[in-house]
Amino acid sequence: MRINKFLSETGITSRRGADKFIEAGRVKINGKLAELGSKVESEDEVKVDDKIIEQPKQNYVYLALNKPVGITSTTERHIEGNIVDFVNHAERIFHIGRLDKDSEGLILLTNDGDIVNEILRVENEHEKEYIIKVDMPITESFLAKMEEGVEILGTKTLPAKAHKLSAYTFKLTLRQGLNRQIRRMCSALGYEVQALQRVRIINILLGDLPVGEWRDLTDSERNELFNQLDYIPKR
Repeated sequence: MRINKFLSETGITSRRGADKFIEAGRVKINGKLAELGSKVESEDEVKVDDKIIEQPKQNYVYLALNKPVGITSTTERHIEGNIVDFVNHAERIFHIGRLDKDSEGLILLTNDGDIVNEILRVENEHEKEYIIKVDMPITESFLAKMEEGVEILGTKTLPAKAHKLSAYTFKLTLRQGLNRQIRRMCSALGYEVQALQRVRIINILLGDLPVGEWRDLTDSERNELFNQLDYIPKR
C-alpha cells in the first residue's frame, strides 16, 4: 500500500499529515528516505523520526457468497468472471476451496490464510451439502450407490448421505472434495447433472442469500465454525 495510507492506518497521522512527514524527510522505508507515492510491502521496515512503526493491524474477514453459474473460483485477475473481481471486496480476499464454473451456491471467502488449511485438510472430512438435479428419475439403487461410494479418478469416494427430494432432484452430503466429484459420480452411474447447488459448508448455511450476493458471517456462525475446527485466529 502507499506509504501515506500505511501511516494513516497505524493511527500516527492522517494521509495528508503523512505526506508532510515525507516531505520533511522524517519517513524512511528500509533505511531510505520515503518519497510521495512510495509503496510499502508487509516485510518492509518503516521508520518515522528513526522509530520503527509496526505494520497496521488487518482485520480478518469471513464471507459467504452465493456464487452464480459462470463465475470462476480463481484469484487470477486476468480471467474474465473471476470470483475476486466479482465480489469486489475492499480487502484482498481469496476463496476457500472451489465451486465449478457451471455450479452455483455457497462458497466461503476470507483474508485469513490459516483457516483455509483447516477447512480444506482432507483428513478433517468436513461436511458439504449439495442439491443436485439430474436428467433421469432417481432410483433407490442410485441413491444407495451414491452413499456407499463410487469409483472415480482411480479411487472410491468416501461414504456419503443421499436423500431424494423429487423425481429428478436429490440432496447429497459429502466429506471430501475431489475434482468435479458429484458430476463424475453421477456420470459413472449413467446420470448427467443438470443443476448443482451447494447449500452448506460445515455449519454455514446458504439460506435465503440471493444468487450473486455475499454477506459477512455472523458472530455465532464464525464462533461455531472456529469451535468445530478447533481454530483460533492469530489476530
